[in-house]
Amino acid sequence: MATRSQKAAVLLAGALTLAACGSGGTSSQAPADGGGGGGKTLVIDTSFDLKTADPGRTYEPTGLIVGKAVYETLLTFDGADVTKPVPALAESYELSEDGKTLTLKLKQGSTFADGSPITADDVVFSLTRVRDMKGTPSFLLDGVEVAKTDDTTVTLTSKTANPALPYILPNPALGILNSKLAKEHGATTDAQDKAEQWLNSSSAGSGPYTIESFNVSSQVTLKANPKYYGTKPAYDKVVLRNVEASTQKLNVQRGDSQIALNLSGDQVNGMPSTLQVKKTASANVLFLLANQDSSISKITPNPKFVEAVRKGVDYAGLLELAGEGATQAPGIIPSQLLGALPPEQAPKRDVEGAKAALAESGLSNPTVKLEYPSELTVNGLSFQPLAERVQANLKEVGITVDLQPAPVTTALDNYRNGKEEMGLWYWGPDYPDPSDYLAFLPGKTVGLRAGWKEGAAKEIEAAGVKAAEAVGDDARKSAYAEMQNQLNAAGPFVPLIQASQNIVSAASVTGLEYHPVWTVDVADLGAK
Repeated sequence: MATRSQKAAVLLAGALTLAACGSGGTSSQAPADGGGGGGKTLVIDTSFDLKTADPGRTYEPTGLIVGKAVYETLLTFDGADVTKPVPALAESYELSEDGKTLTLKLKQGSTFADGSPITADDVVFSLTRVRDMKGTPSFLLDGVEVAKTDDTTVTLTSKTANPALPYILPNPALGILNSKLAKEHGATTDAQDKAEQWLNSSSAGSGPYTIESFNVSSQVTLKANPKYYGTKPAYDKVVLRNVEASTQKLNVQRGDSQIALNLSGDQVNGMPSTLQVKKTASANVLFLLANQDSSISKITPNPKFVEAVRKGVDYAGLLELAGEGATQAPGIIPSQLLGALPPEQAPKRDVEGAKAALAESGLSNPTVKLEYPSELTVNGLSFQPLAERVQANLKEVGITVDLQPAPVTTALDNYRNGKEEMGLWYWGPDYPDPSDYLAFLPGKTVGLRAGWKEGAAKEIEAAGVKAAEAVGDDARKSAYAEMQNQLNAAGPFVPLIQASQNIVSAASVTGLEYHPVWTVDVADLGAK
């Protein structure tokens, strides 16, 4: 399971990007000519969250866009559908009945950008390197042994059932490197690896694009891989520019770019009819937590207090704030993933029920502190208006909420160390599988942030064990739904909304789908 160190990077970068990027990339204008097919340039404006182009080290959103274009993985997903992994460099895969062994048959005829064939040795080297370099994404393969069975077969073996593995392998961090070429430039399968600098300017992958130029603060330029063995991409060149949201809006309106990735719901309202606006729920779930540690609070561990909060929140009102495309979160697992609860199971506001629960709690006019990051936005949505709405909602119930906004670094420390009485945060999936949400159980990463220690809720913990061990889509879907139902009934978390993901594109761009892992697959984009 993730250490969540990457969450800090994502949160901090999200908070600091606007200050860092200024007017964003306009000094290096590419020809924004998206009106045709091959030979044309596609310009994408985004707020950079980018550290490296080395797939074994990348875990930031912009880096995953680059990685998806330059490196292929054993498995992938079809468009925006993350409920079923499909073959990529592997032509087929099979998970053993006990969920411990994943066998992958490699597709023949696949080649790297230099024309050399992709071998089982390249796969073993690449995956072992990610696991043992101990970079940010190494947790994806914790406890997984990688072995070459024969020239066309690779086996991944876990000590315990690991049915999430097929959903993890599409992550661009697990892209397959040309091991011979990478080793020539310092790549190893341990912490002594020195290949990052070279990988930031060169391509050792088999993807439809290669890196032409790479700057972590301003611009990344990708060019079509002339030796790509698959379907050629529509655009000869793709330019990713680091641009603040207000400038993204201007650029896409005046045709200086073809895609703007980071606009809020308000910013996309009133776009001219010549532009395409895609509004969809992101995979980011915003939630409240009520600390269960009695040394932190004498109020929030009371189960009837948590029930009062859950019934007192005006979910429909929060959705109005979040804007079109956002949806209510019926559980902690977002709607795109296997095991998500259906919309009809989402709770509705019940003020009288909330007042009754508060009366049963024995607490009289309680006052609690609600902490949240002051300058952070998620999909263009600020935490401040949401916190104010929650404050107003709970006041009607008889709960006084003292708002405690803090800079993201301060807020993160309190949240991670389990020091918040109540918190307003969000969680985005490390990989699109429900097992990533076992972190919300007692004794696990997010559970501990809510002061919820192992042994605190035996039935819920048992439901989590059952979900973790379930194998097969039907069994897993049922087990994760039951885990969430129990969390909703007796846990310290109140799922609120899935924020909206808003993408604006020129009319000439086709095939654009939002993806919860790599945001957008540039090779899937067509031109008309």
